[in-house]
Amino acid sequence: MLKEFKKFILRGNVVDLAVAVVIGAAFTAVVNALVKDFLTPLIAGVQGTKSFAEYSVTLHGVKFLYGDFINVLISFLLTAGVVFFLVVQPLNHLSELSKRSKKTEDPTTRKCPACLSEVNSKATRCMFCTSHLDAAK
Repeated sequence: MLKEFKKFILRGNVVDLAVAVVIGAAFTAVVNALVKDFLTPLIAGVQGTKSFAEYSVTLHGVKFLYGDFINVLISFLLTAGVVFFLVVQPLNHLSELSKRSKKTEDPTTRKCPACLSEVNSKATRCMFCTSHLDAAK
């Protein structure tokens, strides 16, 4: 059982997924720090307040921190934008290029006009009904 587990863990796609999760978490931390330490203080400075994250509304004694929610929303949008423009778009472009470069092969068979069977495209006589076929086109 341990050998099977080792084989599963050392598969390429499992290791790739683990690396992607770790790098994604680190990238998210960088984006969160950018938003928390740079963008929201900039927004708060424009509005003349100390901390944008502390913006809140109190309703029936309950405090709703909408400033913190906006911080998280900005972080999400930045992360999603970077992933889209730096990962998804280039991969889509590469996929499109690889589809363009593939050649379509000429068909190797054709239909016999007499019996409609599939015969080799170079054949001069049908192997099913023995009728004569036109020369290969």
